[in-house]
Amino acid sequence: MTPPAAVRETHVGLVLLAGGFAYKVKKPVRTAFLDFSTAGRRRAVLRRELELNRRLAPDVYVTVAELSDPDDPAGAEPVLVMRRMPDERRLATLVRTGADVRGDLRALARVLAAFHAGADRSAAISADGGADALAERWSANLDQLLPYRGRVLDPATVDGITERVRRFLAGRRPLFAERVERGRIVDGHGDLIADDVFCLADGPRALDCLEFDDRLRHVDVLDDAAFLAMDLEHLGRPDLATAFLDDHAEFSGDPAPASLRHHYVAYRAVVRAKVACLRHDQGAEGAAADAAAHAELALRHLAAGEVRLVLVGGLPGTGKTTLAHGLADRFGAVVLSSDRVRKELAGLDPQARTDPGFRAGVYTAEHTEATYAELLRRAGVLLGRGESVLLDASWGAAAHRDRAAGLARDRHATLLPLRCTVAAAEARRRIL
Repeated sequence: MTPPAAVRETHVGLVLLAGGFAYKVKKPVRTAFLDFSTAGRRRAVLRRELELNRRLAPDVYVTVAELSDPDDPAGAEPVLVMRRMPDERRLATLVRTGADVRGDLRALARVLAAFHAGADRSAAISADGGADALAERWSANLDQLLPYRGRVLDPATVDGITERVRRFLAGRRPLFAERVERGRIVDGHGDLIADDVFCLADGPRALDCLEFDDRLRHVDVLDDAAFLAMDLEHLGRPDLATAFLDDHAEFSGDPAPASLRHHYVAYRAVVRAKVACLRHDQGAEGAAADAAAHAELALRHLAAGEVRLVLVGGLPGTGKTTLAHGLADRFGAVVLSSDRVRKELAGLDPQARTDPGFRAGVYTAEHTEATYAELLRRAGVLLGRGESVLLDASWGAAAHRDRAAGLARDRHATLLPLRCTVAAAEARRRIL
């Protein structure tokens, strides 16, 4: 049975559905980030869209043709001809109706990882996806949100996003440099949302990549995958979002820290908030609520991805090591233990028992100073790479705590000092 004809509209285009085909045209609009103001520009963009989307869905994208009026041949409008996808297999529809899409998403994660593995890479592409370019994109998006602060978006949400983004970017330059060095910046999809993914019997099809600005498509592979994860969470399925990113990490062999995952999900949510604000100005119903929801989602992820330096201190027997490892397991942080580092610096087996007496052997003031210096050096490296760190030590000296606070400031990380206490008799029992 042939599906009925229909028309779909976005803020920049129209799609006409008729029979087994879809005909896509661009609106003659110009914004801060695209220019479709002439037929020639629209034709060039559609040809580029055809070329780029054939990378992931070669059987869907057919050709670029023209819609013309016999009485006005000069007024021909370029149109992208595509094979029509079944609406009932749209990922967003399946998620909203509670269908089991876990297998489809895992298949998509595999397809996307393979696509990323073979995607174009170059020095120019890496520059477009590196720390400076990401900071510029964030700045542009946040600037475009400012007119809506207090009108569409909660001022506290906008301010919270801005502050957390700046802190993360300022302290994570080693992480972004490492992503570039490992070839994680590619010519990707750039606009992967659930409305544009179709779950077919022979595998998923991801349509409608970002075509109007190559620089915005030159992104970290995790950034590319995070767009769909953000959209799944916005649809009310954070579990699917997490599973999809886990699967993508598995297939791509990408050991990115959790903070970077949260950061890119937040970035994509802000992009959608900006688009929803523009739709609100065009009179779209519900766009204001959509913008606010995406902004709140962004803030949640920036808070969850905050890089922290946690000092877990206390006297012997107070449970600081147990607490440190329990927190690390729960929140995915790295534990550095003063006892282990102290023994490594002395050339001892980290598992060896030492009991030389108070401030003797490896517990002299000199050894203790070296231990804390090495703890903070290692923590600094990890914080720069986006890892939250728990430092398991006594932290009895104010000078050591002050140095830790200075490191947190330098790395733009949140300092959380925790002090473990217990009754003296219980501590003695534990030690014995």
